[in-house]
Amino acid sequence: MVSDTTNLDSLLPDRYPQGDLFICDIADAVLKDLVAQMEHPFYSLSKKPETTVRRYEHNGNWIEIVPSVKGLATIYDKDILIYCISQLIAKKNKGEAISKRVRITARELLMFTNRGTSGKDYEAMCEALDRLDGTRIRTNIKRGDEEQFSAFGLIDSASVARKFGLDGRLLWCEITLSDWVFNAVNQNECLTLHRDYFRLRKPLERRIYEIARKHCGRQPSWSISIELLHKKTGSKSLLKQFRYLLKDLARTNHLPDYTVSLEDGDMILFTNRATIKAVEALSSRDIPQLDDDVYHDARLAAPGWDVYHLKSEWLSFWDDSGRPPLRDPNAAFLAFCRRRYEKQGRP
Repeated sequence: MVSDTTNLDSLLPDRYPQGDLFICDIADAVLKDLVAQMEHPFYSLSKKPETTVRRYEHNGNWIEIVPSVKGLATIYDKDILIYCISQLIAKKNKGEAISKRVRITARELLMFTNRGTSGKDYEAMCEALDRLDGTRIRTNIKRGDEEQFSAFGLIDSASVARKFGLDGRLLWCEITLSDWVFNAVNQNECLTLHRDYFRLRKPLERRIYEIARKHCGRQPSWSISIELLHKKTGSKSLLKQFRYLLKDLARTNHLPDYTVSLEDGDMILFTNRATIKAVEALSSRDIPQLDDDVYHDARLAAPGWDVYHLKSEWLSFWDDSGRPPLRDPNAAFLAFCRRRYEKQGRP
């Protein structure tokens, strides 16, 4: 739960109390792997339809997010993906087979995402499915002297069943996830979010939490300039307005997992509330052991990178993946370093 210093009045009421944590955000994890440290998200933070194409570039790689005529998928629409991925991860953890096709009960989805269950909430869910189905991702991936172009969606299809025809009560939905999302599930590219993520009132607060969870993670703290954070959120507000929101966020101190404070020099500091267990807190026998000479190889695999920072990120990734047994930890770490350099180049 959020610490006692958090202003709980700033969060939405918890309509359906449940477990402390849930597995989530395959989209953020995949983007982290393919286009790490992109300055902007690809989910809309606006409740008004956004129909313009977004394009971002980083170290020769680019990504385009193409909306349908109904608009770009929003950060609230992503709740449906969070729910689907949570169900698949739960099945995997039980040793059950999983598939791209996920059938969900509409009421359970709404309860999981801390929403109401009135008629308008069901209709909003159907509209979200339309936007998810219509949003397409186009990107290039460079490997050496080769360049690969890919185009894919967030979901491949969706169907909805109603009681007694179109005007009746919505019963269940069946969603077919795209290969992009499903493959990421199989590769355990997941992060764990605090359940109070769904209680954050503003889209920008959700995005700020995601950035903190991605970059601060299990570290004690992480800082970033306000201007750079503004770019990473993809907010269309003026920088002056963005600063005001950050001041208000620091005052109410209601962000899950992290406290927020403004520092000198126009910086913002995220401090871990210790609600996320640090990898370093595990006993040394539980952490994959690396040979001393592997750090030399890591520097060659990822020139310009701090190999000890990469080790910290790799351990966090391993822990979030469920701590799978590693036949060769050194090879796994070096492969992680190579992928990071291939995707991002120098930091």
